[in-house]
Amino acid sequence: MSHPHPELGPPPALPEGGLRIVALGGLGEIGRNMAVFEYEGRLLIVDCGVLFPEPDQPGVDLILPDFEYIRDRLDDVEAVVLTHAHEDHIGAVPYLLRERRDIPLIGSKLTLALIEAKLTEHRIQPVKREVVEGERHVFGPFDCEFLAVNHSIPDALAVAIRTPAGIVLHTGDFRMDQLPSDGRLTDLGGFARLGSEGVDLLMSDSTNAEVPGFVTSEREIAPVIDEVIRTSEQRVIVASFASHVHRIQQVMDAAAKHGRKVALVGRSMVRNMGVARDLGYLKVPPELIVDSRDIEEWPPQDVVLICTGSQGEPMAALSRMANRDHPIRIAAGDTVLLASSLVPGNETAVNKVINGLTRWGARVVHKGNAKVHVSGHAAAGELLYVLNLTRPSNFMPVHGEWRHLRAHAKLAELTGVPEDHIVIAEDGVVVDLVDGRARIAGAVHAGYVYVDGSSVGEITDTSLKDRRILGDEGFISVVVVVDSNTGKLTAGPEIHARGSGIDPVQFDGFIPQIQRALEEKAADGVIDTQEIRRVVRRTVGRWVSDTYRRRPMIIPVVLEV
Repeated sequence: MSHPHPELGPPPALPEGGLRIVALGGLGEIGRNMAVFEYEGRLLIVDCGVLFPEPDQPGVDLILPDFEYIRDRLDDVEAVVLTHAHEDHIGAVPYLLRERRDIPLIGSKLTLALIEAKLTEHRIQPVKREVVEGERHVFGPFDCEFLAVNHSIPDALAVAIRTPAGIVLHTGDFRMDQLPSDGRLTDLGGFARLGSEGVDLLMSDSTNAEVPGFVTSEREIAPVIDEVIRTSEQRVIVASFASHVHRIQQVMDAAAKHGRKVALVGRSMVRNMGVARDLGYLKVPPELIVDSRDIEEWPPQDVVLICTGSQGEPMAALSRMANRDHPIRIAAGDTVLLASSLVPGNETAVNKVINGLTRWGARVVHKGNAKVHVSGHAAAGELLYVLNLTRPSNFMPVHGEWRHLRAHAKLAELTGVPEDHIVIAEDGVVVDLVDGRARIAGAVHAGYVYVDGSSVGEITDTSLKDRRILGDEGFISVVVVVDSNTGKLTAGPEIHARGSGIDPVQFDGFIPQIQRALEEKAADGVIDTQEIRRVVRRTVGRWVSDTYRRRPMIIPVVLEV
C-alpha cells in the first residue's frame, strides 16, 4: 500500500504516455475537493471546492485550495468538470476564475445553474458547457464520459476520464439509494461496463467507509418530517443545507399537506431554491410560499420556515435566531428541525445553537433524537459493491479524512486489489499512472489559502496563531521612550493590557524590573531598537509566565528621542 512520506521532493518530469494526478484538496479532510489531471502538457480539473473553518481558525470565512501549482499553467487548463453543486466541490470556482475567466465549466444543468448564480455575485460571466449522464465529450486529450450518481443534491455525476494512459473513474460524491426521491439511480450498469472495459484507476468517495452496510433510503425520512409538522402546535423552523433540494421538497410537501405556508429564510436558501424551482427540480404547490417579512401576519400553527444554519454557522439564520439577533424570534412552543447530518468538527457549534433554541422554549428535533436525515455518501457495503463492479487495477481513495481513506483502502484490499496497487495520498502528493501502474512520484505545495472578508491569501498560519493567542490570552502593550544616542530610558514604561485577566495595578510593582533590564542594556552600549524591544518582550513575558502561568501576546513599542 503506497502512502505519502513527509520528505517527498518535487516530482520528475511526467514520463511520455503517462497520466499525472495531483489533488490540491479533499484528501485527509472533508471539503476543498480539487483534483488536477495532466496528460501531454494539458490539464483537466475535477471540482474546485472550499473547506469551512474550524474554531481554531478565528476570523476565517473560507479555506481555498492553493492554486500555485497551476498558476503559471492556467492556459493549459482545458476545462473544470464539476461533479455536483455542493460548496465543497464548487465554492472555490469564483476564485479560480478570477485568475482566468474563460476556463470552461462542465457540469449538469442544476450544477451549472447554481454556480452561475454564485458567480453573478462575483460579477463573473462563466463559459459553460452542459452535459447529461450517458454523454461523452472530449476536452483536449481527455475523453470524458459522464455517469449518473445519486447524492443529496440532484444531478450529481461521476466522470470516467479516458486517455492513452488508461481509464480513470472518479465517482464524485455518491450513494446507492435504491428508492431515491427523484427516481435517479446511481448508474451501476455503467460502472460494470467500465469494469469490463478495464478501469486502470478508481478514485472513489471515502466519507462513509467506516460505516457498515448500506445507507438508509431518502424516502424513509419523509414520514418523520410529516409527523413533526403534523404534531407541532406552533411554528416549525427547518434548518437544512441550502442545496438539499430533496429535503426541502419533503418539507414543502408535508407543509402543504397540513395546510401550512412556507417561508424561505437566508440569501443562499432563497437563491438556490429559486434556481431549483425554475429548472423544475423543486415542485412548489401554488400559493405555498410567502415572504419571510410577512411571516408574523400568519398564525404560528400555519407556518413553516426553512432556513440555513444546520451546522451552527455563526452568521446563518438559525444561529442568529438562537442568539436573539434575528427578526424572527423563537417562542415557547416552536419546533426546530435540524434536517441535515453533522459535519465533523461542527459538534460544539451545533450544540450551542441547540441550547440557545431550547433556552427560549423551542423543541429541537435532530439526528440524535429522530430519523430526520440520511447521509449522501455510500457506506462500506456500497463501496464494496462499486469495487467489485469496476474491478480496478489501481485504487486511490478520495474525499475523506485519514481514517476514512485508510478504511476505504482496506475495503479495496479485501476485494482483491493488490496492496501495492493502492495509493493513499494527501493533498499535494503527485500520483503518476504509467504503464498501468499508479505510483507516488513526489509532492508539490498544496497549503491552505484563507479568505477573510475581501482579502484572499493575506492571512497566514502565523496570523491565525496570533489571533488564537489574542483570543485565549489577550495582549499586553509596553511603551518606552529611549535616547537615540545612548539607548537610555527617558520615559515609561507605560503598560496597557486587554483580555489578559491581569489587574493593571499589579504592573506598578513590576515596572522597576523593566527599567533595570533596560538600564543594563544601555550600560552595555545597546541602542538598537529591535534589541530593546526583545528585552522588553522577554522581561515582561517571563514575569507574566512566572506570576500568572499565562502567555498573552506582548507588544513592545519603542520610541526614540
